[in-house]
Amino acid sequence: MQKTTSPLLLRATVLACAAMAMTTAAHAQTTTLRLSTYVNEVDIRYEGFKKFAELVSAKTSGRVKVEVFPSSTLHGWSEGVDAMLGGVSDISWVSADKRLPCYRVTSLYPVAIDMKKQIELDAAYAALIAPEAAKAGLVPLINSNYSYDQEWWFKNANTDLAKLDGKLVRSIGPMVSMMIETWGGKPVFIAPKEVFQSAERGVVDGINMGVATYSAWKLWGVMPHMVQSNLFYGNIQYMISKRKFDALSPADQKALQAAAAESEVWLKPQYERWVDESMADAVKQGGTVTKISADKRKALLNSVVGKWTGEVDAGCGPELAGKVRALFSKNAL
Repeated sequence: MQKTTSPLLLRATVLACAAMAMTTAAHAQTTTLRLSTYVNEVDIRYEGFKKFAELVSAKTSGRVKVEVFPSSTLHGWSEGVDAMLGGVSDISWVSADKRLPCYRVTSLYPVAIDMKKQIELDAAYAALIAPEAAKAGLVPLINSNYSYDQEWWFKNANTDLAKLDGKLVRSIGPMVSMMIETWGGKPVFIAPKEVFQSAERGVVDGINMGVATYSAWKLWGVMPHMVQSNLFYGNIQYMISKRKFDALSPADQKALQAAAAESEVWLKPQYERWVDESMADAVKQGGTVTKISADKRKALLNSVVGKWTGEVDAGCGPELAGKVRALFSKNAL
């Protein structure tokens, strides 16, 4: 005797299959972006990345999800480009990579910047760098000038930057190394995660680093004397793999970029307050903050800018180099 399927059972089966198909389709339409950062979870910028992820999810109605990986857990300091091109991460900070020759010599640049219009300045800088990034398979996404106050720390108070007298000073890249050498010191490259041990063990006598990173990694306790000089424009950008970006719909591309811009604006006052509080707390614990005069700043910058001009011209080409310098000059103190 042949068995027949009841209409109710058949309808339930059809509905279940349809639900499974809809769930599968929904998962297939979701894009996950892996964001790699060297900042740790204590750092206020980590909250900025979380805010960015929230905004992306909201603006894309959940079609795009951002997963944040702090403390260089996906890759090391100099490996951002390779990590994105190889699929290890989708969004990463980009250090002084030779495949981005203009960015390499201008993302950290010797100039005293007026920070009143920094959001607009950062956006203009990113636009200048975008064509070069595209050739390398990347798209600038998040500017980090608002969270990148590059400064100096030493074992002893009242260190004169112009007279480093052979001191071993941690450097972030080629331009800072040139500065250290010009002022009589010896640059030592150390990745952010390794700086604490290096300072604690006496591998270096001084450290050049962003204030937020320095504070988040608790470095005030091992090298407590800061020289606050305001000698840099710094925009170590977070870029996204162009392949990953191009795979998004035009609407989701715009949403991603809008979320990035909005997160920058949201983070700026949070960052400034957090850094001020971190510095004040360090001073209470015995640290010192020595601010240099405007004349001293000018003299320090004059001693290095000319030496860096050729590097910028070679890395950017004369036309782009001129545009970058004009942008910085327009926003200088």
